[in-house]
Amino acid sequence: MYPTIKPLDVDVPDIQPDFSAPFFQGFQTVASYILAGALLVVLIMLILAGAALAFRGLASDRVRTWAGENILWIFIAAAVLGSASGLFQWFVGFDFGF
Repeated sequence: MYPTIKPLDVDVPDIQPDFSAPFFQGFQTVASYILAGALLVVLIMLILAGAALAFRGLASDRVRTWAGENILWIFIAAAVLGSASGLFQWFVGFDFGF
């Protein structure tokens, strides 16, 4: 009783996303700042932890204990943030608003 619809009866146009909205540029700039800032903080932490472990007189025992317990996690965070930054730059491109 019901009419059957064949796939050839429906004409679906190609749909393309439109990324030209003005706030997308703002999102990309904010994401660029966040990724770059986080990567710099983790890099500084990695340098300080490595220096504290390498040179005995540079830091106190408490700092060396903290560095010894957390240097692996800091290194993993640096690797994850570095790969996320690389993927973001590859897909979107860094934009610092300059």
